Amino acid sequence: MTTTAAEHRKALLSDSDAILNALPNPVLLIGPDGKIIDANNAAEAFFDLSTQFLQRQSLKELVPFGSPLLSLIDQVRSGNSPVNEYKVDLGTPRNGGDRQVDLHVAPLTERPGHIVVMLQERTIADKMDRQLTHRSAARSVIALAAMLAHEIKNPLSGIRGAAQLLEQQASSEDRMLTRLICDEADRIVTLVDRMEVFGDDRPVARGPVNIHSVLDHVKRLAQSGFARNVRFVEDYDPSLPPVLANQDQLIQVFLNLVKNAAEAVVDLGTDAEIQLTTAFRPGVRLSVPGKKSRVSLPLEFCVKDNGPGVPEDLLPNLFDPFVTTKQTGSGLGLALVAKIVGDHGGIIECESQPRKTIFRVLMPMYNSAKQQPEQSHRDDVPGTPLHASQDR
Repeated sequence: MTTTAAEHRKALLSDSDAILNALPNPVLLIGPDGKIIDANNAAEAFFDLSTQFLQRQSLKELVPFGSPLLSLIDQVRSGNSPVNEYKVDLGTPRNGGDRQVDLHVAPLTERPGHIVVMLQERTIADKMDRQLTHRSAARSVIALAAMLAHEIKNPLSGIRGAAQLLEQQASSEDRMLTRLICDEADRIVTLVDRMEVFGDDRPVARGPVNIHSVLDHVKRLAQSGFARNVRFVEDYDPSLPPVLANQDQLIQVFLNLVKNAAEAVVDLGTDAEIQLTTAFRPGVRLSVPGKKSRVSLPLEFCVKDNGPGVPEDLLPNLFDPFVTTKQTGSGLGLALVAKIVGDHGGIIECESQPRKTIFRVLMPMYNSAKQQPEQSHRDDVPGTPLHASQDR
């Protein structure tokens, strides 16, 4: 049976759509009037709008007022040649605030007046930079913890012992003061003990861990205690391969993240919600100190809440020691989380706006002894498409 020219053109168009939708970067086709004519799947995800809705919008309605993107499009139209610009903020309240992108704008020569816009989010590179900062901060805390353990705990023990001796002969009013000395000494010792965890560089046994078992365990702990009145929503990828990790430490990481999320939504009553998600995101690779090869981080685990969000001025340093939004917090919980994730060769980041805060953890997957360390091909997992292993 012969193929007609119309059928051939239809097949080519279908292939073109498939290619565009396979790209991880948002791509838009802009008409001469500034209206959006077409968009790929990545653009739908970036703007959190369907193609049908985008096609009813003008580009200037989706980007910040006076955005450099609009002037770039005018420049490309007049010069009829491609233009690139880097680190442009396309963030709006609709798409989640700060969205740094690199812009690639080119004319569609086959259709005069039409412009192709490709966006490349800078979040991946920024994640790498932030992760190196987190590791540097963790090393600083390790040195500080060692110093505190040696220089503070011993004198505190003497202070507490002296206060107990004084308490035996003190009046009832003075006993309140000696009791206060003991309590405050104990509080400082507890803080130092928590910081000593940062100095523990002993190797930890790691192996294949089912992340869904970890998250289910954390959820049960939370629902039986601090998150008893919070609604949990789960969005899991059931075909996800195991993560290369220590199970106890992963429980510690996600218990801390869920506890923070529960505290963030405590005032929402019946509207309080925490969402746990897992997904396979190929294309992220990270150089780990001590290893010649880069480690792939295709496993994404998220803890999301609908609380008020993290103050914008705290976000860049959120995982540094002693940074906290809590009046009674020590600011060590997220620093410890960042250390554990970093020790596993992973990345943790936070995106936050009112009613939507996401803590995202990217981790390496477990590979059998027959596989090369740098491989992260999901085609070894039954029922998983081959293209999932491709890098961006």
